[in-house]
Amino acid sequence: MSLVKVLLAIQLSLVLMSCTVDSSKVVLPPIVSPVPSPRPMPIRRPIAVQGVVYCKSCKYSAFDTLLGAKPLSDAVVKLECNNTKKPITTYGKTDKNGYFFFQAPKKVSTHGFHKCRAFLVSSPSSFSCTKPTDMNSGWKKGALLIAANQTFPTPIALFSVGPFCFAPTKCPK
Repeated sequence: MSLVKVLLAIQLSLVLMSCTVDSSKVVLPPIVSPVPSPRPMPIRRPIAVQGVVYCKSCKYSAFDTLLGAKPLSDAVVKLECNNTKKPITTYGKTDKNGYFFFQAPKKVSTHGFHKCRAFLVSSPSSFSCTKPTDMNSGWKKGALLIAANQTFPTPIALFSVGPFCFAPTKCPK
């Protein structure tokens, strides 16, 4: 016999001798759980902000309510983000329904949206509803961005704020 065959025969006999089978015990290979793969890094997407600005009614101007409020067109809202060395500010204007939507600069992404706040800036000067209110933190501190429910993935992450309000400067008595 060749040396290779002899070595294989010895190895086989050693393996067979080490494998004693007990009919009462079933020997299973050890269970090894797979190592979980690392989570993928979240994709940084640009952000957009939406909301509505109203003019409060004279009847409820002293209360924190939108009862009787009307949408305010051409009001200016700003987004201020402090996630870089210099604050990044962008502005948006409301449409005839008081709705605003604007995209933040490319430097602002979903990675740093938590350092952004939205503020009321101004009401159209031709309108008597120019007194800013702090409803939903839209005036003094600025409103935090709230992720809008998106039913399918989009290239832009949408956030909502507000609603914001201006109050009339003069009301009939």
